[in-house]
Amino acid sequence: MTTMPDEVGAFLQASKIIAEYEGNITRVSYNRAVDSRLLFIEVEADKEILDDITQKLDAIGYLLESPTAQQPLLISMHLLDKSGTVLPILEVIDRYHLNISYMSSEANDSGWQDYKMAMVIDDVTMTRQLLEELSLLCETTILDYNPTEKLLDNTVFYLSFAQDMRQLLTLDQAQTNECIINSNVIMQLLDEQDESPFKTFEYIRKFASTVVKHKGDAFQALIDVKNLGSEALLYLIEPPCGSNIFVIDNGDTLVFVDGGFPCYQEEMKQTLISLFKDFDQREKILLLTHADIDHIGLAFFCDEIIASEDCRENFALETAGANNFREQSRKDAPYVRLSKLITGYSTPIDPNRITTYGAASKDSPLAYADVLSLANLEFECYEGNGGHVRGESVYICRSLKLAFTGDNLVNIKGFSRDQTEFNKYAPYLMSSVNTDSEKATAIREELERELTGYFICPGHGRWFELL
Repeated sequence: MTTMPDEVGAFLQASKIIAEYEGNITRVSYNRAVDSRLLFIEVEADKEILDDITQKLDAIGYLLESPTAQQPLLISMHLLDKSGTVLPILEVIDRYHLNISYMSSEANDSGWQDYKMAMVIDDVTMTRQLLEELSLLCETTILDYNPTEKLLDNTVFYLSFAQDMRQLLTLDQAQTNECIINSNVIMQLLDEQDESPFKTFEYIRKFASTVVKHKGDAFQALIDVKNLGSEALLYLIEPPCGSNIFVIDNGDTLVFVDGGFPCYQEEMKQTLISLFKDFDQREKILLLTHADIDHIGLAFFCDEIIASEDCRENFALETAGANNFREQSRKDAPYVRLSKLITGYSTPIDPNRITTYGAASKDSPLAYADVLSLANLEFECYEGNGGHVRGESVYICRSLKLAFTGDNLVNIKGFSRDQTEFNKYAPYLMSSVNTDSEKATAIREELERELTGYFICPGHGRWFELL
């Protein structure tokens, strides 16, 4: 993140420094309508070279320092609607050498006008003194500053956004910077599709706010149960955010299919303890349909994890500090990294804990791979060819005409109110939740053909019979 003087040749000067060290600019983003201060530059080079470029840019004052150090002050002043009433206000502001970065007012035939003004003030004492002086001239009110509601201030947009996200998620400085950068990448990708940049940041805020507001006692999952005959009971747990969690209880072992967000693992554990009084003593197996972070939350306290080999490889990449399969996609990477920040995902699943089933050929949308015996039931394992995400699996119990389809087949019409609110953010911020939409469609169509008459347990939404 760089902050450059608003003058001719500023980017040229930065580019010359980067070229001098033979760094390659792989992405650049600047949108004056959003923020006139910040220019984002991604440079590819060896670490030593990047350090040299960083030092050189810092030496000429181009690197942004502490983007959350300042908070915009937005005030409203109630003035008589007559000539000259705003002049004493402006004179006070001028005496403090403050720059008005946003101002709005309009007559409404009431005899009064409400002037809204935004300024950035570093000094708390100065802020107090300014407000005291203005209050002597007119009724003055401090307003909440939300730059996504309208274009308030081109010079402090990211500043305010960063401050909000930092406070909401308790981020440190490095995490805050990462949040800003990945939000900017998403904005740039959506801008290429003529989407409003302010809608992007509004959705990121709402995504984060929704995750946070359902923590602790506010975590209320919907629970249903189905009798599988003499074999077992099947539970459906629908968290407000994240994947469905299915539990097969045969009286001995608890088999979970998918596990929701890791940030809710304590809430989920308490829910499960309330359902199964001997929960701590039971053997617990997690069967993963894929490696997206909204499906893996129970992995951290299950005794065994079963998944495809590609799913295991996804976690092996994360453990090695490399990009996982989603992060290898330019389209998916910024959303995935933001999701990890927002949900506090930092410790990957140890790939050595994962048992893999037999490999499948990738020459068809959905290929048979293996059969598993779990909870006295047999499940055929099928692996997709990467429509939703590489390593995706579908598990089918033929004897019970029961299928766990993950996100290859979901029940959008069966979303709860909370799920409907939450699940609109990812498709917008990712453009599509699928890695390859054409492949994903082929997988879904094959499932709909092959599973007619089956009871479907989808990754999201209520379970249902496929007619």
